[in-house]
Amino acid sequence: MKKKKTRVNENPLLQRISVDPEVCFGKPCIRGTRIWVSLLLDFLAAGMSMKEILEDYPHLTEEDIRAAIAYGAEMSRERYVEIPTKAAG
Repeated sequence: MKKKKTRVNENPLLQRISVDPEVCFGKPCIRGTRIWVSLLLDFLAAGMSMKEILEDYPHLTEEDIRAAIAYGAEMSRERYVEIPTKAAG
C-alpha cells in the first residue's frame, strides 16, 4: 500500500505560525507569542538544541520549534538567498 504524500502547505505544524501586521511588524511568529520564527531558526543554526531553547522559553513546545523549521523549509521553496561561490583557482 502506497503512503499518501502530504503537501508541505498542508503541514498541520504550520498552523502554529501566525503573521499579523499588528504583531512584531508582521514577522512570522509562533502563534500566541511574540517569538519570531527567524529567532528560533537562528538559535538552531547556531547549534542550540531543542532542549536548550525549551529551557530558555518554557512556554514553547517541541512542536512550536518544529513548526519554525517547517516554515523555514516552506519559505526556502519560494525564496532564494544568494550564496557567494568561491572562484575556481
